[in-house]
Amino acid sequence: MNKAELVEAVQKALGKDATKRAADEAVEAVLDAIAKGIKKDQKVQIIGFGTFDVKKRAERQGRNPKTGETMTIAASKSVGFKPSAALKNSL
Repeated sequence: MNKAELVEAVQKALGKDATKRAADEAVEAVLDAIAKGIKKDQKVQIIGFGTFDVKKRAERQGRNPKTGETMTIAASKSVGFKPSAALKNSL
């Protein structure tokens, strides 16, 4: 499912009075809130769905696939998602 399909699903769930624009704004608002929550608190927990959190990777050694030369890969942050038990069991 891509974002356009998600907006259509939200529009259908809201009923026939809801416009596509309103559904798009609702999806954007939720995604913005999750992104801001992760930046601020490092964790966003949605009961019954799952938890988004920041994962930290330490600096490490890697190899350039073209040359085989050893290189240092910088430390980085990424977003992880852990589904709730209810979501896992529904699959």
